[in-house]
Amino acid sequence: MNGFTIILTLLSGVALFLFGMSLMGDGLKKVAGNKLELILYRLTNTPVKGVLLGTVVTAIIQSSSATTVMVVGFVNSGMMKVSQAIGIIMGANIGTSVTGWILCLSYIEGSGGIAQLLSTATISAIVAIVGIVFKLFVKKTTYRNVGDIMLGFSILMVGMQTMSSAVSPLKENEYFVGLLTRFENPFLGIIVGIFFTAVLQSASASVGILQALSVTGCISFATALPITMGIGVGAACPVLLSSIGTNKNGRRTALIYLINDLFGMVFWSVVFYSVNAFVRFDFMDYTMSPVMIALMNSVFRLATILLLIPFIRHIEKLVFALIKDTKEDMEEQADFDLLEERFLVYPDLAITQSHTAMNGMARKARKNIYRALSLLKEYSEEKFNKVQEKENLIDKYEDRLGTYLMQLTGHEMSMAQTKQVSKFLHTISDFERLGDHAVNISEVARELTDKSIRFSDSARYEIGLLEEAVCEIVSLTVNAFCEDNLAIAARVEPLRELIGIMCNDMKNHHVRRLREGRCEIRQGFGFNDLLTNYERIAAHCSNIAVAMIELETADFDTHEYLKSVREMKNENYTACFKEYESRYRISMSKQKRVLADAARKSEAEAEEKKGKESRTKAGKAMKEKAAGKKKKVHAK
Repeated sequence: MNGFTIILTLLSGVALFLFGMSLMGDGLKKVAGNKLELILYRLTNTPVKGVLLGTVVTAIIQSSSATTVMVVGFVNSGMMKVSQAIGIIMGANIGTSVTGWILCLSYIEGSGGIAQLLSTATISAIVAIVGIVFKLFVKKTTYRNVGDIMLGFSILMVGMQTMSSAVSPLKENEYFVGLLTRFENPFLGIIVGIFFTAVLQSASASVGILQALSVTGCISFATALPITMGIGVGAACPVLLSSIGTNKNGRRTALIYLINDLFGMVFWSVVFYSVNAFVRFDFMDYTMSPVMIALMNSVFRLATILLLIPFIRHIEKLVFALIKDTKEDMEEQADFDLLEERFLVYPDLAITQSHTAMNGMARKARKNIYRALSLLKEYSEEKFNKVQEKENLIDKYEDRLGTYLMQLTGHEMSMAQTKQVSKFLHTISDFERLGDHAVNISEVARELTDKSIRFSDSARYEIGLLEEAVCEIVSLTVNAFCEDNLAIAARVEPLRELIGIMCNDMKNHHVRRLREGRCEIRQGFGFNDLLTNYERIAAHCSNIAVAMIELETADFDTHEYLKSVREMKNENYTACFKEYESRYRISMSKQKRVLADAARKSEAEAEEKKGKESRTKAGKAMKEKAAGKKKKVHAK
């Protein structure tokens, strides 16, 4: 077998191994359903439980990366704290070593009798036959998933046998033996382990390849140990990649995986090789077998985690120091810290704390709407992701505040306190919906950018005018709520009514532009989506303002209030409406004037640019002419 054939066979074995492991892991996850996820984030109140759960779940799904990526998702969504995640990630480091023991089954051989029945070929064949029967002929989904697990196991075993067969002839190749001997240099071995695992994105695959190479009889303990140490660090690559786009806690969780393995590699390297320098270990030249490599991998990982468990709090502090909170992050945490359960027995204090936290929620909802609107003018993926991240935070505010206020209703309160709590419970959902509409607007902005859709000048003018009105109604609402100012709250409903009228007018104008051929159908979808979101934002602002005014009246009906206000339209209401109308009502003559001014400005800029280019061109020609004269003088 020549070198090219060996490499090709080895790579095909790796491919089968990775596919089999993926198929088996996916099948196991499907059989378990969402039970593993539920167990992961519910039963991690102590570090020891977290380690045990991480070990068991990883042993089941055969991937520490998959377990950790799952945990990163939980932390990113706020379902789990960073401190809870540390134990699970430590357990995942132990659980991933179980795969090495399963792979040892592929090295069982026999020539007859019971030994022949226990050989890899026999086991793989039986499991594959049962698996394909379940997969093709059984209708029940659970059995079909079990079929996937069995087929994945068989393919994994065949892949390991293919790798072992490919490298088996190399045991008599002096160059190969010499190459492996170089890996006895700890630094070089660690680098090789990191590199191969980072490329394969699987610690189990790297250990499997090392086990396959061990059948050549050329892998000593001195070679295997540094490679095993490097494998743990390289396995952090897919986890770190999965954290891209997550919030800070998600990135901190991914970093914990790297820190655990990096610390284990550095600590045991220093300790082991320092001792070995004084006391030469006899087992350094011991020839490793697949079973010994599996044992060494498990012992190394277990020893690292046992060493780290007492320092979980310190690891948490370290990742928070490496990925620091901004001033905004600290303000967010301060808002949640206000909702102290010990204050529930003092309703006045609890209500004050809730109001302060809700002010934070209101300001963040307002800022997210402004951020989303800015995407329509200048789109950036970073700002888009920021909108999604802050929406998750606003949802968290709703959950925490809603739970806290519901707990407060279980305590004895006065009539005024009860009404205040009712107002908060009523307005929380409206502030949360403002955040949802910010996300909707950001998605419209992304679609317009991706499809290179540009509105006509008339449509842009109208959208710009409407956006100004929307920004003002959101600002009025948030200011009124934060300051508890009923005078400002009374100004919200007239502006909401005008925004509704503007949206209807703009829809009619768009239809007219379609008929005249100045707009296309594809522009209409985004245009209408924006109008719908702007109208709903105004409606939620109105709900908040009405809830505030309602608090001041003993027997109050929201719908009756709005009906009477719109029908009677007192002096204040009429004055506010006229003021807003003068600023925002779409006037065709004003629109033509603004568009004409914009066109003249654009023409002036074009003329100025053209003149600048002409002057530059003339200056260049003069320089070339002068340079030509100098050349003639020198020639003479």
